[in-house]
Amino acid sequence: MTLMSKLVTAAEMKHYDQFTIQTIGIPSLVLMERASLAVRDVILHDYPDAQQISIVTGSGNNGGDGLCLGRLLQIAGKHVTIIEVGNPAHRSEEHLAQAHICDYYHIPQVTSLASLATADLIVDAIFGIGIDREVKASYATTIEAINTAAAPVIAVDVPSGINTDTGAVMGVAVKADSTVTFAFNKVGLTTKNGQQYAGRVIVADDMGTYEN
Repeated sequence: MTLMSKLVTAAEMKHYDQFTIQTIGIPSLVLMERASLAVRDVILHDYPDAQQISIVTGSGNNGGDGLCLGRLLQIAGKHVTIIEVGNPAHRSEEHLAQAHICDYYHIPQVTSLASLATADLIVDAIFGIGIDREVKASYATTIEAINTAAAPVIAVDVPSGINTDTGAVMGVAVKADSTVTFAFNKVGLTTKNGQQYAGRVIVADDMGTYEN
């Protein structure tokens, strides 16, 4: 198996991330910036005419990726709205840092789902690779709203609600047109079910991006 075709589980990916951060010494915010740059490039290439972009973020580092992406897209001339659906009390340090930067750039951070109806493009950055329980309550409502919106959807790393290892739907999951996943493809995205929800899978690594 070549490096480009390597598949990893959630636990393996977390191990690689921690090795990169703790052993190599690349800060997590740098990894977040690199990941977000890759998603930005895919959006600008695939959806050049999208002007109104809604980014739906959770409270963890996947949401932090979404916030970072929002700033990059705003700088690129897009009109960005951040929809926060996570628990504010559970925000990661990286998420808080990215939210502060978005404040500086005057990027709207709201809880209303209203902008989904007028968006040209929706970005799913709610859950990352670590989801291990059924999606419920406001998270499920948000995912259902994403799936019923008219705009195309790009998922960050994995579609929210899809189990990274099995491709199973954890109650409800985002149905993405494309998924930009980082470093390596994930096992769950190669299953029949995972493929149906991930759409076109683009792997972003140190060599650039490639379709799996």
